[in-house]
Amino acid sequence: MTTFYRENKEKVIDSEYATNGVLSICDTFDKSEIEALVSKTNCSKIRLYYGMNEEFQVRPILVAVDSNDADILPSIAAATNEDIVNDSIKCPPICPPGSALNE
Repeated sequence: MTTFYRENKEKVIDSEYATNGVLSICDTFDKSEIEALVSKTNCSKIRLYYGMNEEFQVRPILVAVDSNDADILPSIAAATNEDIVNDSIKCPPICPPGSALNE
């Protein structure tokens, strides 16, 4: 998704995409997924990347980061949902109750 994002990110400002929900107001992650990242061996930070799905919607991706500022990533074959978190609840369409940050 991050490669697709980098290759296509300029397209989101085009009027063709302006009303497609390309950019979220917010994205909500499950606490257990965040805890799984934070509990990884040598994790000292969480990094947020941006990716893009096939519908040109920009999507956040979270990864654990070590004390040397390097992403903690498994091999592609060994990757699990606890290694990279990219399953957020996107607003819109599913939005949280109103707050000063989303109204």
